[in-house]
Amino acid sequence: MTANPSFEDLVAEGAAAPTEGWDFSWFEGRATEARPSWGYARSAGERLAGVRAALDVQTGGGEVLDFALGTAGPARPGAVAATEGWPPNVAKATALLRPRGVVVVAAPDDAPLPFAGETFDLVLSRHPVRPYWDEIARVLRPGGTYFAQHVGPASVFELVEYFLGPQPEEVRSARDPERERAGAEAAGLVVAGLRAERLRMEFHDVAAVVHFLRKVVWMVPGFTVEAYEPRLRALHERIGQEGPFVAHSTRHLFDVRKPHS
Repeated sequence: MTANPSFEDLVAEGAAAPTEGWDFSWFEGRATEARPSWGYARSAGERLAGVRAALDVQTGGGEVLDFALGTAGPARPGAVAATEGWPPNVAKATALLRPRGVVVVAAPDDAPLPFAGETFDLVLSRHPVRPYWDEIARVLRPGGTYFAQHVGPASVFELVEYFLGPQPEEVRSARDPERERAGAEAAGLVVAGLRAERLRMEFHDVAAVVHFLRKVVWMVPGFTVEAYEPRLRALHERIGQEGPFVAHSTRHLFDVRKPHS
């Protein structure tokens, strides 16, 4: 990059960056996001240690599961599977996780889990599209655990509403953790722990915004540089005058158990 890259150069850079997987290292130096205090990937590794069989739902490119298995070390499960619905991520996760003996299964995010009932002691998920509690309850063994980090309500909505305008309350309140708790309990599960945090994000240039919206496609559905060029240009000028664009992500951590009876 040049010292003062043009709007066109930044947009082109953000548009060219690959979007497969959940590796966010591309953003280093141009966007930041505070991390939840509970350290999900490390905690997931601790949960993996000592269980017999584990499943990671909607694994993305497998990066988080790979880290967690490395944390678990020799105590990791003998049987580990993962699901993913987006074909480029299926390929990436398979290449990354196969050396660890993980079976990656291509499965739509909104379909039943392709496993027999009571197969897993532990089900993990980081940022699922939504939790299918009945399916989670079905594949867990009695006494098993669902341990997951979910995206919370109105996450990064400063950026969403910059492009889309004010959103209705039913959209802002989607992914409410208490509603999700009720869904888990309705499926016969017991919520042993639920924590939530709101975390600061900063976008230091418009390339980071373009790449983020291409990668996290549900934020501004149908986003393209061409469709939003005027708003992107105005944002580029705003960042130049005022500094980073600030938003806030929301995250919550579920620790859910399936009763023995």
